[in-house]
Amino acid sequence: MLRSQKALAILVALTVAACAPREEKAPDSVAAVTADTRSLHDRLGGTTAIASVVDGFVANVAADARINKFFTRVASDTAAMRQFKQKLVDQICQGSGGPCTYTGKDMKTAHTGMGLSNADFDALVEDLVRALDSAGVPQKEKDELLAILGPMRTDIVEKQG
Repeated sequence: MLRSQKALAILVALTVAACAPREEKAPDSVAAVTADTRSLHDRLGGTTAIASVVDGFVANVAADARINKFFTRVASDTAAMRQFKQKLVDQICQGSGGPCTYTGKDMKTAHTGMGLSNADFDALVEDLVRALDSAGVPQKEKDELLAILGPMRTDIVEKQG
C-alpha cells in the first residue's frame, strides 16, 4: 500500500508540475515579426543613418566616370551640393516611412532633358547599393528601399538602351 501511495504521490506531483503556469518566451519568429513592424526608416537607422548613406552615395557617383558628368553643376557649387544631398535624404526618409517631407521637383520634371539611359540609371543604382553595403544595411532593407526607388526609373530614363 505504501508503494502505491508513493506512486500516486509522484503521479500527482508530475501532473501538478505539468499543469502549472509557465513563463512563456516568445518564439524567435514572433520577435522577428515584431522587429519588422518598425518602419523602413527606423530599420535603416533613422535620418542620420540615411544622411550617411547619401554622403557615401554622392561620393560614389562623383567617382563614377559613367555618370558623374550629369552632376558637374551641383558638384561645383557647395550650396547646391548641400541642398541636393538634403533633398536626397528627405526623399529617402519620406519614402521609407520617416518624418521628412520631400519638397523637391517630381522625378520627371527634375530629369527632363538630361537624356539619361537605362545604363545610366543602373550605374546610379550600383553606386547606391555600394553606399548601402558600406553602411552595413541588411539585404532585406536594401531590397525594400530599392523597391521604393525603382519605379522612379520610368520618370528618369529618357533614352532606351
